[in-house]
Amino acid sequence: MAFEDRRDAGRRLAARLTHYAQRADVLVLGLPRGGVPVAYEVAQALSAPLDVFVVRKLGVPGHEELAMGAIATGGVRVLNLDVVEELSIPSQVIEKVTEAERQELERRERLYRDDRPPPVVEGRISIVVDDGLATGATMRAAVAALRQSRPAWLVVAIPTSARSTYEELGREVDEIVAVILPDAFHAVGLWYHDFRPTTDDEVRQLLNAPPDGLQYRTV
Repeated sequence: MAFEDRRDAGRRLAARLTHYAQRADVLVLGLPRGGVPVAYEVAQALSAPLDVFVVRKLGVPGHEELAMGAIATGGVRVLNLDVVEELSIPSQVIEKVTEAERQELERRERLYRDDRPPPVVEGRISIVVDDGLATGATMRAAVAALRQSRPAWLVVAIPTSARSTYEELGREVDEIVAVILPDAFHAVGLWYHDFRPTTDDEVRQLLNAPPDGLQYRTV
């Protein structure tokens, strides 16, 4: 059941989202970097505009793969209090990591968006896409930030997820969609044959080069 790569995952995910196809009020947002190739395929299948929504994980120092929270465009920060309390992470450490990741978030905003304005979310169906959910901290930050922009309907769409994260996040959005929900999840990368890191150049290429002559509507 594993995906060949992120593009294959996007095509299989899009098959679960056909009820949003050909609608003028749909916007697909990919979380960089790995969520953008998935979102690209979803946007193509739905004939919907594609944009990027920048979120940065706050990794525990020395164990950066473990998320103690995340930040997103709009100044939103979400903390994973279970991790913070269990590891007794001091506030000054959280602030130091937050500042470093904020600088990287701003760099990526400039790199990916060029001179384009942020996407218009208010009153639209916003489908937020990533390549998978483990703790869900990054997606929760995106959801919290997007809620501030008052979308008409907020959808989280992922190829695979830890079941507990899927169920918890499902209570925070209007709809959540996944292709694979394994009982033994372990890590996102285990559900892909090819899980090589997505580069900044690949993100820019996908955002700036619609496939097969498809003309995305102006966001």
